[in-house]
Amino acid sequence: MRRLPRHLLLLLTLCVTPVVTAQTTRPASDASRPPSDASRPASDPSRPAPDATRSTVGGSLAFRANQAFNTGDYTTALPLLQRLAVQLRNDPDRVGPILEKVRVAEANVNQMKGIGPDGSVNATRKPHRAPGEGQTVELDVRELGNFDYDAEKGGAVPDDVKKLSGTKFKTTGYMIPLDQASDVTQFALVNNLFACCFGQPPQIQHTLIVYTPKGKAVSYYPDEIVVEGTLNVEEKKDEGYTISLFELTATSIKPAAK
Repeated sequence: MRRLPRHLLLLLTLCVTPVVTAQTTRPASDASRPPSDASRPASDPSRPAPDATRSTVGGSLAFRANQAFNTGDYTTALPLLQRLAVQLRNDPDRVGPILEKVRVAEANVNQMKGIGPDGSVNATRKPHRAPGEGQTVELDVRELGNFDYDAEKGGAVPDDVKKLSGTKFKTTGYMIPLDQASDVTQFALVNNLFACCFGQPPQIQHTLIVYTPKGKAVSYYPDEIVVEGTLNVEEKKDEGYTISLFELTATSIKPAAK
């Protein structure tokens, strides 16, 4: 049996083993580290939030999620519901209805993006347009990898995706450290932590491996971040199994706006 790539093993254990971070980190220079609140210890993900409906600054997470869901704004509702489900995963009575709403919202969002129920991309996928000179490509990690890919067979990266290699790239997602919990120099960026916590790690084409500049490091940050840098598209293999398709050398790493 082939062993899972390292980042997938980390994703599968993320919700079981809490990430402990140091209070301080080395200066990140051009790869701007998250501000001071990012260096605080990550909360214990195995412990349910005392009141998840008050978990966001300036409003109720549950209220915002339900309001967006009830008005059919599934794009807004989905990440809020997923975040709420992760916080309530140890409370079966409360998380059940949330998971059902996640299922409905995700189905609607995937339909808009041309992603089938099994995660495959249908024949109507839109090729990525080549960016203009000096233009920064802004795509969700899952939109970047909007194609079917077999990590064992390989060789199925569309030409329009390959042509994005070397471009300036900007995206958002969640950090999964690959080297250590503090002074992080490389990490996997995933679209959301919901799938990881509920046993469905993202596919290889939906994962971005991020490297900080040589000699620089950042603290682990548990919330959504914005990453910018130079994208590299290349099939990297280990024992015949593709372990990464997308890598990014970061010039900026900062918290996403809430």
